[in-house]
Order: sequence, then C-alpha cells, then structure tokens
Amino acid sequence: MNDKLIEIEHLWAGYDSKPDVLTDVSLTVYENNFLGIIGPNGGGKTTLLRAILGLIKPQSGTITFYENGQKTPSINIGYLPQINHIDKKFPISVSEVILSGLTPQGKFIKHYSSDDKQKVKIVAERLGVEHLLSRPVGDLSGGQLQRVLLGRAIIDNPKLIILDEPSSYVDKLFETNFYKLLSDINHDIAIVLVSHDVRTIIPLVKHIACVNQQLHYHSGAGISEECLLKSYESVL
Repeated sequence: MNDKLIEIEHLWAGYDSKPDVLTDVSLTVYENNFLGIIGPNGGGKTTLLRAILGLIKPQSGTITFYENGQKTPSINIGYLPQINHIDKKFPISVSEVILSGLTPQGKFIKHYSSDDKQKVKIVAERLGVEHLLSRPVGDLSGGQLQRVLLGRAIIDNPKLIILDEPSSYVDKLFETNFYKLLSDINHDIAIVLVSHDVRTIIPLVKHIACVNQQLHYHSGAGISEECLLKSYESVL
C-alpha cells in the first residue's frame, strides 16, 4: 500500500456564523490516490479543502501530514481554484501565471532563474499550452485557462494537487481532454477532486468521499445508492 500523505481524524470545522459545517470527519489520503469528493452545496466540501490547505483552523480534531512515511509539519500541495474565482482582467501572461506556482508562500516577488523558465516550457508542453505562453490570461478560453492553472499547480512537483470544481464553465470537449490529463498526472501526483458532477467523476477516480456535514468514504470507484443518499439527503 502507498504511504499516507494526509490523515484527518475527528475533524470539526466551520466559521463564526456556522461553526458546525463539518462534524467528526476522518479521512486518509495516500500517495498516488485519486480521490473524488462529492456532496450538496453547503455540505462542507470547500470547508474541508480550506482546512487541508491551512486556510481555516479546525475547532477540534487533527490534520497530520506525512512525507516518506514520517510525520512532517506540511507537504507541498498544488491548488487549482474554481475558474470563476480568477480575475481574467489582471494584466499577467500565461508564462507568469505558471511561474507563480514557484513563488514561496507568503512572498509576492521572486527572481526567477533560467531553470525556472525552462520548467514553465516543459509543463506548458505537457499540457498543450506552449503556444500560449506570451498571451495574456484574459484572452484565454475557459478550457485553456484551466490547463494554465493546472500548470501553475503542478510546476513545483507537489505531492498532492487539489482541484475545486474544475469542470465549471468549461465545455465538454475541453472537460474530457482535461480529465485525460489528470489521469496522466496521477501516475506521479495524488489528486483530490471536488465536484458536484457525480456521473462524470465516478469513472475517473479511485475512491469517493461523500461530504454532507459528515463524511462517508467509499473505497473503490463504484458508489452505492446508500452513499449517494447520505451525501445528498439535504437536496433530495
């Protein structure tokens, strides 16, 4: 079995206005896992991601990171946000967006080396966007922008990438090609994919977690009616 990357135990998390978004959630993410997280709007999917990324502090419970089988304060995680959270009017090129994935957390400016710029070319070629490197992000289609953001997420060789609703605002052709890229990347990097589109992601992922305040883990890509009912009971 692959080594653990993240172990979440009895996590309770939320916000001042709604403290019990997640209640007693436990989950383990392993190396090279491809985990799909599904659930209704407001069920806690994004809150779980924010807790893993350290953007909110758990009220109780633990989130433990591992590297080479040993506990570590953190691991390198790439993040691909929802595309509608991206300001396409910001004056930045495709090359600069991908490069920004190499900027250390908490810093706004980094002097990039020739090796860094070569990494951008390699990543861009892998994702089929090398011809767009000099283009401003505002000129990109939804599918092109998703690939560029994926490049930003993987350029620093993360142990894990987290994708929040990656198929939003992307046409079906780009969506299909994008998921093929993810399957290829998953040979080297663990993936956590959040989506409301259950039928699309079930054939892609290795495991499913249904999140609706609590978490119901389903080993394997198959998913039972019981799991779906538990996940979506608030909207059925």
